Amino acid sequence: MASIGFIGLGIMGTPMARHLQDAGHRIITSKFIIPPRQELVDHGLELVETPKALAEALDTIILMLPDTPEVEDVLFGENGVYYGLGEGKLVIDMSSISPIDTKEFARKVRETGADYIDAPVSGGEVGAKNASLSIMAGGTPESFERALPLFKLMGKNITLVGDCGDGQVTKVANQIIVALTIEAVSEALVFASKAGADPARVREALMGGFASSRILEVHGERMIKRTFEPGFRISLHQKDLNLALQGAKSLGISLPNTAATQELFNICAANGDSGLDHSGLVRALERMANHPVA
Repeated sequence: MASIGFIGLGIMGTPMARHLQDAGHRIITSKFIIPPRQELVDHGLELVETPKALAEALDTIILMLPDTPEVEDVLFGENGVYYGLGEGKLVIDMSSISPIDTKEFARKVRETGADYIDAPVSGGEVGAKNASLSIMAGGTPESFERALPLFKLMGKNITLVGDCGDGQVTKVANQIIVALTIEAVSEALVFASKAGADPARVREALMGGFASSRILEVHGERMIKRTFEPGFRISLHQKDLNLALQGAKSLGISLPNTAATQELFNICAANGDSGLDHSGLVRALERMANHPVA
């Protein structure tokens, strides 16, 4: 089994790294804000001083970080991964970040003789824990085949979309669909509840028809039961929709419903809800309706 560098051991990264450990891989990390969870340490997690040292010692480095600036800092900041790279090494960025910046990161990494794959994921904390993530990869076919055994330990639906950056484009498209579907479910449940119907029974009825979806199933239940502990925080979905809207501007296209949904997330953030699960978007509509889903 291989020794793998893994930087970014948070809500998503921890269970992903655990699956690699369970398969017999040795996981080594560096540079963290929050100390790694004890379960990783108990299963042999090791620590080196800097990301550069991690890259010097290992052939494969996985990143799972919150946003573009964090990825840039870990790669190219002082004692970053970039400065320890060389021929035959592989950087796998599983964060959800800017497609434009991803292409530039890949270009610089490839100059060292190493290769780069962007492989953002969908499925949230549940998918990470169940090793059922959807993984959307951008990179060369050769590097994808090299990374595939690792991907199979963390996910189920694994697709090479194209070259570097295309994985991130796909993830942004995914986040548009997820956000708009959460918004639609929120509207439907607020409407039904305000009209006097039992939202739980409405959801149950809708689950048997064409409106059925994973988001109605999981997030609809969260809205009704008021369980907004974060699997995927509103603040992170705001970040993803910012990437979508920035990309749309650069392409000269309009994403009107994405922009409207982002405004609802902004309302949530203005009311102190940015740390809630993104299903908490319903709270913005509840405020507008002066009526909670109940």
